[in-house]
Amino acid sequence: MTKISNSETLALHAGWRADPATGAVQPPIYQTTSFQFQNADHASRLFALEELGPIYTRIGNPTNDVLEQRLAALEGGAAALVLASGQAASAFAIQNLARAGDNIVSSTDLYGGTWNLFANTLKDQGIEVRFVDPQDPEAFARATDERTRAYYAETLPNPKLQVFPIAEVAAIGRKLGIPLIVDNTAAPLLARPFDHGAAIVVYSTTKYIGGHGSSIGGAIIDGGNFDWEAAAARQPALNTPDPSYHGAVWVEATRALGPVAYIIKARTTLLRDLGAALSPFNAFLTLQGIETLPLRIERHSSNAQKVAEFLSRHPEVTKVIYPGLQTGTARARADAVLKGGYGGLVGFELAGGRDAGRRFIDALTLHYHVANIGDARSLAIHPASTTHSQLSAEDQRKTGVTEGYVRLSVGIEHIDDILADLERGLEAAQSFKAAAE
Repeated sequence: MTKISNSETLALHAGWRADPATGAVQPPIYQTTSFQFQNADHASRLFALEELGPIYTRIGNPTNDVLEQRLAALEGGAAALVLASGQAASAFAIQNLARAGDNIVSSTDLYGGTWNLFANTLKDQGIEVRFVDPQDPEAFARATDERTRAYYAETLPNPKLQVFPIAEVAAIGRKLGIPLIVDNTAAPLLARPFDHGAAIVVYSTTKYIGGHGSSIGGAIIDGGNFDWEAAAARQPALNTPDPSYHGAVWVEATRALGPVAYIIKARTTLLRDLGAALSPFNAFLTLQGIETLPLRIERHSSNAQKVAEFLSRHPEVTKVIYPGLQTGTARARADAVLKGGYGGLVGFELAGGRDAGRRFIDALTLHYHVANIGDARSLAIHPASTTHSQLSAEDQRKTGVTEGYVRLSVGIEHIDDILADLERGLEAAQSFKAAAE
């Protein structure tokens, strides 16, 4: 096939043409636990990483492999690993480099579940996460010591929706031998973190990648653009013998396979041992979603811009958070990173606080009240009482959640229907405020 570089085409064709046995255009669902080896030598080559191929579905599966190839192609990376959830992807991305006693430096602007993972679960495993304000890129350097293994951030974090300074922080890290890991869940196709210096990209494929709200999944994509060997002292996990895989030194063991030491290690140690495998059926469903991703993300962005402008004119709304309405440095960063739109997430604050937010949510009839983002349908939630409720009041404020904050994931419905439903919610919030006064 002719070399393809356009995302609209890659979303349909990357990683698969047709089944050589039957001519099937859609990748089959390989619903099997195991794969027959050709002979003893073939089995030995697979386990020695002299040859890549399926062994056991917990480690890899042909249906999943098509999804991995497609994601790597769309992102401009070298290889990918799909997992059972975005949370697994975030955890593996860190655990692949950091051991007990090590630390990472992370942006404070994170999804609430990731914050809890970093502040508590990884802490229990002996990995310290140091949170810094992303508006000051140099804060990452100041928080770094000799046991810092990675920097971590979200491209378009909710709820603040201020684009992370990828290029600035990536450049700081590369001088120190530290890779930048970027969660690009909220901005697929709109942002390409590898183009700005990121080394690893993670996704919750549950969101925009799948788009249909039927399948939980996650992914780690290796950019193949970070010199792990040159940073040997800083990155011992990839440069010293790994007892988990008969003493393999990953940069050496994978040299013949290309610049994929990071992703191979994640697959053959973490995925093998912890077992957060994506089912082939969910991989198949996610592939169906990817086919329409370029069209959907364009509609999400155009609808969200109109929603943000509508909310900005409403008297019950005290603040609207959306990259397309930002100014100054925040807008400059958004324009530098996001191409073709500003995404489908919109945040806003209601004058009536927490109770007004709850009344708003309960009055909606079109929007679904769910914890997810990125569905084709419109979604709404009040984070202070749901997704971020496990955080302290101080930590909620650090992530941008206030009592009256509402998050919208704007869908691809007709804009008139979306706005009419929001008007219903705002009228309910306004009625509550009037009654309270």
